[in-house]
Formats: sequence, C-alpha cells, structure tokens
Amino acid sequence: MPKPHAPRPHRRPTRLALPLAAVAAAAVLTACGKPDAIDPELSASLIQPVARLEVQAVTVAPGSRTGEQIYTSLCAACHDTGAAGAPKAGNADEWKPRLALGLDGLTASAIAGKGAMPPRGGGSDLTDTEVKRAVAYLANKAGAGYTEPPVEQ
Repeated sequence: MPKPHAPRPHRRPTRLALPLAAVAAAAVLTACGKPDAIDPELSASLIQPVARLEVQAVTVAPGSRTGEQIYTSLCAACHDTGAAGAPKAGNADEWKPRLALGLDGLTASAIAGKGAMPPRGGGSDLTDTEVKRAVAYLANKAGAGYTEPPVEQ
C-alpha cells in the first residue's frame, strides 16, 4: 500500500506575481508622454473661491450728481447718525438755527467746512452747484422747502 503524502504547506503562487507586476509597470509606462486627461479650464473653474469681487470705477461728469446721490455717498455717514456733532437728517430742532441762514448761507458754510465737517463735506470734486443740491436735499429733510438746483442734461 502506498504511503500517504504529508500535507504540503500553503504557498502563494509565484507564477502570477511576475506577470501582474509587468502589467502594472507597462500601464504606468504607456501613460508617459500622454497629455493630461483633466481639462485645465474645468479644473480652474472648480477650484475658484466661493465669491468673487469685481470693482468697476464709475466716472461721473462733474456737476451731474443730484442732491440725494451726494447725500447718500458723502453726507449720510455723519448726518444719519449725528457723528462728530453733525445735525441729524430730518431733526427739525437741530436744523432750525441752521435753516435761519438760508440756502445760500448753508451752502457757503458747507463749501468752507464747519466744525468736524471738511470743506465740501469731504467731496473735493463737488462743484458749488452740487454742494447746493446736497444742502437743499439735507435741509429739506428737516422741513426747509428749498428748491434744489436742477441737473443740466
């Protein structure tokens, strides 16, 4: 009777390891020299920040701003809050002594500067007529009833 064979220890097949390594190396080498499969424009658009700020300079012809536009861009910061002692827009009690100067008197004061307010309210590019428009707009909020000089077309 033949002898039973002793069980063999478990071995990994080495015959497959070499061909798999060769296939992997070939795949890596064949990719050399090929252009990227990723679209660079698409990639750039995907990594952009969440928000983008675009600043455009708006050129305004001298003399063409309304009183409201000037007030909103220059005067409101102080006159809406009363900062630095500025009389608050719409407060008739604070404006009463100032309104006694009349539109021309208030305009001259705004052009020269008054207290903490710099000349022309800080708008060095404002024309005298634009200052007058802004003064009329602001004084009218306190009940003055001044006629704002028209913007010429």
